[in-house]
Amino acid sequence: MEVYIDKGGKKLRMGYTTGTCAAAAAKAAAWMLLTGRKKEEISIETPKGITVQLEILEITRQDGAVSCAVRKDSGDDPDVTNGTLIFARVSRTDIPGISIDGGEGVGRVTKLGLNQPVGAAAINSVPRQMIRENVAQVMALTDYQGGLDVVISAPEGEALAKKTFNPRLGIVGGISILGTTGIVEPMSEKALVDTIRVELRQRRDLGQEYVLLTPGNYGSSFLQSSLGMNPEKAVQCSNFIGESLDICKELGFRGALLIGHIGKLVKIAGGMMNTHSKYGDCRMEILAAHAAGAGLPSEQVRTLLQCVACDDALAVISDDRCRKAALDSLTEKIGFHLQCRGGETLETGAIVYSLQYGILGQTANAEQLWQTIKEGT
Repeated sequence: MEVYIDKGGKKLRMGYTTGTCAAAAAKAAAWMLLTGRKKEEISIETPKGITVQLEILEITRQDGAVSCAVRKDSGDDPDVTNGTLIFARVSRTDIPGISIDGGEGVGRVTKLGLNQPVGAAAINSVPRQMIRENVAQVMALTDYQGGLDVVISAPEGEALAKKTFNPRLGIVGGISILGTTGIVEPMSEKALVDTIRVELRQRRDLGQEYVLLTPGNYGSSFLQSSLGMNPEKAVQCSNFIGESLDICKELGFRGALLIGHIGKLVKIAGGMMNTHSKYGDCRMEILAAHAAGAGLPSEQVRTLLQCVACDDALAVISDDRCRKAALDSLTEKIGFHLQCRGGETLETGAIVYSLQYGILGQTANAEQLWQTIKEGT
């Protein structure tokens, strides 16, 4: 597949999803089963409207069944499933219609709030529709009136799933078969935000009204080591602070408490609601402004501006009263911007920490939000 997209002036190759692989393998297996002829390539149209021509691998024929595979190609997008084989086994059945299930390496849903019901294979709605439509095309072409069972598997899926969000979401035993467009767009922020949305929706469906957010692994570790909370109780929102708060409002949460390292949260004090470095790095400028406002001498402000890490910058503010005043001011501004995004329906708060100094500051309502969240979990 050679389809490209321009991202930031770079020409990046698109790939195709595990859902597209599953649908293509199922179509090829059904065709070989119902015609008796070998198929080494298959074409399918993706929901995005792009037609892909895919190689068919690992063909196995049995009485009343055919199995084959398509190799996942993520294009220029980094993806843990890139290169893995997605298999489909199609067999005849006396029951009319098409049944779809997951086999080895495809996860099972164990919690509410996901795309599929509890107990079902983690093959999402769009991939299921793609599989069903492509197999139905073959049945119509061959005038087959009976039924077909389709089982999707991924032999490497259980190992790969450990590198994904699946264990946190309650999908056990393997990867999910995913994709809403059938096409993988490189560097897709939408895919990350969609993952956050899934986890937040799951919490809301379980009745949670208040949620704990943390940007990443540092926050998760701090929760466990310093606050004594299981890090799985928090939703990792990565750099997408603003989008996560928007989703919380959309889903009807009443409150959200953000716990994060100062290296991330300091940017929020400057109004940055996506903290990725490609959108800007104003950490030292913001810290310097609040430190200067707290009375830090100009010579030390200049030194602070030359720092690379926030902990180094905090060390420059050697006077404890000045440091506290600067951090109080910084935290207040973080709270202001979070609440602006939260609006009238979502109460927001923050706890700011560093690995070296521990908790640096918290918004006025953070303790109450923390207690409410603990009681609710």
